[in-house]
Amino acid sequence: MRFIIFVLYLLAAFGHGKCGNVLVWPTRGSHWINLKIILETLIDKGHNVTVLVPNPSPFMDTKESDRFSYQHFSLSITTQDLQDFFHELLHFSVYETDQLNFLQIQIKFYEFASKHQEISLSYCDGILKSPELMDKLRNGKFDVLLSDPLLPCSDIVAEVLNLPLVYTYRFSIAHVLERMCGQIPAPPSFVPGAMSKLTDKMSFTERIINILFYLSVDLTWIIALKKFDNYYTEYLGRPTSYCEMMGKADIWLIRTYWDFEFPRPFVPNFKYVGGLHCTPAKPLPEDMEEFVQSSGDDGIVVFTLGSMIDKMPKETSNKIASALAQIPQRVLWRYNGEKPDTFGENTRIYKWLPQNDLLGHPKTRAFITHGGTNGVYEAIYHGVPMVGIPLFGDQTDNLVHVKARGAAVSIDNIKTMEPQDLVDGLNAVIKNSSYKENAMRLSRIHHDRPVKPLDEAVFWIEFVMRHKGAKHLRVEAHNLTWYQYHCLDVFAFLITVLTVVLYVFFKLCKVFITRCCFRGKSKKE
Repeated sequence: MRFIIFVLYLLAAFGHGKCGNVLVWPTRGSHWINLKIILETLIDKGHNVTVLVPNPSPFMDTKESDRFSYQHFSLSITTQDLQDFFHELLHFSVYETDQLNFLQIQIKFYEFASKHQEISLSYCDGILKSPELMDKLRNGKFDVLLSDPLLPCSDIVAEVLNLPLVYTYRFSIAHVLERMCGQIPAPPSFVPGAMSKLTDKMSFTERIINILFYLSVDLTWIIALKKFDNYYTEYLGRPTSYCEMMGKADIWLIRTYWDFEFPRPFVPNFKYVGGLHCTPAKPLPEDMEEFVQSSGDDGIVVFTLGSMIDKMPKETSNKIASALAQIPQRVLWRYNGEKPDTFGENTRIYKWLPQNDLLGHPKTRAFITHGGTNGVYEAIYHGVPMVGIPLFGDQTDNLVHVKARGAAVSIDNIKTMEPQDLVDGLNAVIKNSSYKENAMRLSRIHHDRPVKPLDEAVFWIEFVMRHKGAKHLRVEAHNLTWYQYHCLDVFAFLITVLTVVLYVFFKLCKVFITRCCFRGKSKKE
């Protein structure tokens, strides 16, 4: 009897779950940080995870974890090609845009977009046009494909292997992919286009700007996606498009939340899981803790511009170091460049910082950040006010949101920034208690959720695995044309009917009036 009870206990504890096989489309940089945490949690729950990894892969370290199975594939480009592209894009975004006019900037961005398309299609070719690899994937008996659509073609693999598809995503510029491919509503009257630098409280002029921003991005993307549309059509052997295939995703895990995101309508298969990588702070290394404790009541400032900025021009680093030397707080600066000439005694430089643990330390007073999503969410998680120095990508948009919530100040341009600008920003968020109060309010909202974001992300992945997809959550808008979606055909029909009725009514009135006049004239005669 005891043995039977023990077996029943084991069945109750473990019998409800079913282990599955998860295929992961390649991603890189900060996107990998979020995805890796999800994968590790899936492994903890008994699932098998296979990650597709390109050779070369300069922005993804496969040696950092032996918990995943890695399936390598070859690219037609070299490691140096990838590094040169991203370094050139970064340098242009940070240091060159203020030297060019609007037309020159658009031409340069078009060149970068074209180059990124070539890189993206090399990833597609490396997997889709490798018969040996595709045969391995067919025999892998996978249950779901998990992808960050930073790189295309995961939807083709899901289609060919007949797998449900789950995206993990932050956003696209002006939410163009979410709107055009995911069918999420975005009324321009109160939903600012991502990277438009607008908030949800827009004046009449700002609403004009927002609509024009949406239209310009939509037009650009329609032109830019033609190359992908042709690739998809050629590979699948039938007319299709990038957006049509992307729209087949079962679940979109969006890496943001309503703690700093502006409220907006969304559809059932969009799940907001921002901050899933955040964890309670762990103890600092002994020497770092000693330096932090030496700050006394003034506390510390944590400074990092992300993993992409290891070095900067000497003039810029000198300005920053000069500003940091003027504040009473101790400063921990993640930097790998040459030591500035204006370096202060209150500042220490580190090649790497335990950022989350420092932000969770009780002596942390402010966070100087480039505005990356991961860092912003760690600051929100721990309730730390921010001084933002956005560099490129989604960083400006992130800081616009946090600034609108009263938890940050933002310095627009690192190249033109003066030391006093950074000093003023730090003094504002440290001495003005409203910034700390607003940061703590965002933190309370972030923590006060029915389900932790990581648990929610894992739940929906397992949900898709259990039910072989989640097509019941996809809105019917995916099957409508653009004119049907906006009911233009209905309006055209109703206007036509109304026009015909008014025309007939007008003709009848004309005939009636003519007859009445004719009869009246006859009687007089």
